[in-house]
Amino acid sequence: MDAKELDALLARVAEGDNGAFGKFYEATAKGVFSFAYSYLGNREDAEDVMQNAYLAVKRRAYTYKKGTNARAWLLQIVKNLAIDELRKRRRRGELNENMPAPPAADGAALSYLLACLSETEREIVVLHVYWGYKHREIAKFLGMPAGTVSWKYAAALKKLEKFGKEEEA
Repeated sequence: MDAKELDALLARVAEGDNGAFGKFYEATAKGVFSFAYSYLGNREDAEDVMQNAYLAVKRRAYTYKKGTNARAWLLQIVKNLAIDELRKRRRRGELNENMPAPPAADGAALSYLLACLSETEREIVVLHVYWGYKHREIAKFLGMPAGTVSWKYAAALKKLEKFGKEEEA
């Protein structure tokens, strides 16, 4: 679904249209889950963040400025919730950032591979691969030069390739 359609759906969600909310959810859920998982490396926590993100969308859709980027608005909500979850883990002493998550039972190999990337690299890969953003759009969203995004994306791909080969061996 293109940006204009998502924008229109979100505007209808702000008006209380539950049908539009369902369509918005269907169009964005896979990317939202993947984005949350790229931060958390845990299916259950990613699902919790995803659920909370869509609750926030329902409650705060009226704050969305029509004509801006609905995906970026949604992903910012997801990012904030994922970071909050990571902070909770850190306070509970549950965070071990050096240990990659095991592959999910449903075969989410890419999510497993993403564990070898830095936070910024994960964001760039997920935004590009799952959401289809161009590097210049990602640069604007993340507040960094487009060249840096392209360089980090290429470096992330090299890491993923290396990590994948090590896991096969």
